[in-house]
Amino acid sequence: MRLSLLIAAAPLIILGGCATATQPTAQAQDPAIASTYGKFLAGEAALNEGHSAEAAKYFDQARLETADDGLVAERAFTSALLAGDIDRAAALAPTGADASEPAKRLGRLTQAVKAISDGKGKDAQALLAGDSIGFPHRPAAALLAPWAAAEAGDVDGSLVRPQVRGDRIVDYFGQLGQAALYERAKRYDEAETDFKAALAAGARGEMASLAYGGFLERRGRRADAIVVYNASLAQEPENVAMKQALARATAGRAAPPTPSLKQGAAEALLAPTAVMISAKQAQVALAYLRMILRLDPDRDEAWVMVGDLMASAGDEGAAREAYAKPKPGSTEYAAAQSKLAWTYQNDGDKETALKLARQAAASGETEGRMTLADLLRADEKFDESAAVLTGLIAQQKSPDWRLLYARGVAYERINRWADAEADLKAALVAQPDEPELLNYLGYSWIDRNEHLKEAMAMVERAVASDPRSGAMVDSLGWAYYRMGDYKKAAEKLEEAVELEAGDPEINNHLGDAYWKVGRKDEAMFQWRRVLTLQPDAKIKADAEAKIASAAGPDGPTQKLAEH
Repeated sequence: MRLSLLIAAAPLIILGGCATATQPTAQAQDPAIASTYGKFLAGEAALNEGHSAEAAKYFDQARLETADDGLVAERAFTSALLAGDIDRAAALAPTGADASEPAKRLGRLTQAVKAISDGKGKDAQALLAGDSIGFPHRPAAALLAPWAAAEAGDVDGSLVRPQVRGDRIVDYFGQLGQAALYERAKRYDEAETDFKAALAAGARGEMASLAYGGFLERRGRRADAIVVYNASLAQEPENVAMKQALARATAGRAAPPTPSLKQGAAEALLAPTAVMISAKQAQVALAYLRMILRLDPDRDEAWVMVGDLMASAGDEGAAREAYAKPKPGSTEYAAAQSKLAWTYQNDGDKETALKLARQAAASGETEGRMTLADLLRADEKFDESAAVLTGLIAQQKSPDWRLLYARGVAYERINRWADAEADLKAALVAQPDEPELLNYLGYSWIDRNEHLKEAMAMVERAVASDPRSGAMVDSLGWAYYRMGDYKKAAEKLEEAVELEAGDPEINNHLGDAYWKVGRKDEAMFQWRRVLTLQPDAKIKADAEAKIASAAGPDGPTQKLAEH
């Protein structure tokens, strides 16, 4: 009996549905995997959890044992593609009557990409012709078609601007691609017309600005290129690629080379990839990224995006492999190193995380330095975190509110309250409706018995914006406590504990509220519970003192702040 008759057919699994990594070694020891059905299920589990290479092995084994099974063959194709084995995926591209239409379309697109990568433009043209590749891959096919034509030597065909009715992404990036292909055809006036139109339509976005600026540099018009780069940086001052381009043009160094056909085709797929990511179609996005990297293995932003997708799926090993690809000097290096550092931080390897973060920060790029500050704060190295943030803030004419907020938190943790308050207030002026800011400053005032009415109004606004936040509901409950409304405080703090059952501070607050309304046994239970929740030293000492004194928050030894 065919395996697909034993298993209900299902749509392609969307990567990222589970954040728990599979354990391939343990699976390999499972005797059930000796069966075809077991191999299929092992492949499903691995694919579902982002382990595409492991899934490919299982599905390929099952496929060989069930040669006529379309479902197994389709999964084998999918997992090979997601693992980045484009040759294998192209060979396994579904074509049979029992294969799903979306899989057939993706298979055809994969074969076209392989053909372009192999220099077989005519084959790619034939695969991309007409409407043979429909939804959801039609935009990707349309944007690739001119590059396939160029690879085939069909200059006229390469200059036809791609169109998909009602698709503004194809309109914009199709024009940008047409500009690049006009330049290749030495039709410079038409190329510049398209570059300018794309630049205007994209509000001086990075891709258009870099493409047009590079074109101007190659034409010997460095002064004009500098104007383009400066205009883009005025809108996005920290753009690393733009700063590097400006430095190159200003120094009179060699202009960037004209992108190769494969590089142009890879860039054409970036926009459809971004669309799939924004639509939460992570599996399709990963498939596109693997195609991009087949065309241009040095496309560092694609490696970073692969790392993001693998990290979100729980495959830290694959994420690290991707984040390690950009090298020093790359515009993506600092971002990749920063994200690589967080994968180690999340695994508890703080030493490696900080080492990588320091390397990223040494590049001088803002993102790398911000990551270092965040990791230092996470490791409770608040003095050093504040120092890094101070350096960043000093470089900005109008400091980013997030930097002020982060430094305010660091200052508050090292008891520099006047400095913390100043930063938090300044951040709130810049971002008056940000719930996290409203809550942090509001709670800080409440905990200090300062500005209680204003602080309560602030945390009420925060809770209204995010009523499922246990921390924010806790702030509101603690405001009622500070204002003497203990019954209302207990109600709100019970709600906060339901939302964040494992938070030691919220449980500690609830114990205090219970004590004040006469529910002393329940208060003692809450404080004892606090000690099981890995509280920090301050909260631990506070709970222990209340238990030992048997006088609760009213005891003479109870002078520690609850926060």
